[in-house]
Amino acid sequence: MYIRQYQINNFAVFSYLVGCKKTKEAVVIDPAGDVEIILQDAAKDNFRITKIINTHGHIDHIMGNADLKKKTNAAIIIHEADAHFLSADFFSNLMMFDAQPSPSPDVLVKDGDTISFGEEELRVIHTPGHSQGSMCLYAEGYIFTGDTLFVEGVGRTDFPGSSWAKLLHSITKKLFSLPDETVVFPGHNYGFRPTSTIGDEKRNNPFVKGEDF
Repeated sequence: MYIRQYQINNFAVFSYLVGCKKTKEAVVIDPAGDVEIILQDAAKDNFRITKIINTHGHIDHIMGNADLKKKTNAAIIIHEADAHFLSADFFSNLMMFDAQPSPSPDVLVKDGDTISFGEEELRVIHTPGHSQGSMCLYAEGYIFTGDTLFVEGVGRTDFPGSSWAKLLHSITKKLFSLPDETVVFPGHNYGFRPTSTIGDEKRNNPFVKGEDF
């Protein structure tokens, strides 16, 4: 699996270009604004972007949806519980950040669904807490955690629809059930390094110290 990580916009969001090396089909996870660098890398390595995946619907993770869809015609995918963030009701919020409104989602997913690209696939793990429809994307050896789990940090739970209890359950009962060697690709560059592992987060994340997992 081909994986490129990009830090984009003033919110230090991590966007990802993830592709199938054999078929050259690729997805972009959380296009967070300026998508030109992602498009340049995709072209350089001969990847065709067919899907845009939002780990959740908050503004900083969907700001590049419109531009990327315009330039690739890729399908926009989001969890069904966060689809409302891509509706007209939230356009004014996007404009506050000088961002284009996102097109409506093309595909809604739920826990356990798979998103395929070429011979690769990502399995949807619904991880509510940061938002009701937050999801992580798992492939053997890798997990893209959005704003659920950071490097020795976790997502905020002071937004409408957020829940600390649900977030803690999502992390300790779902993510921490994955193999310890699973590489964690977070949704923001908030840690002292850009990636982690499930095992390292079990041992070192201060937000889950003392929890049962």
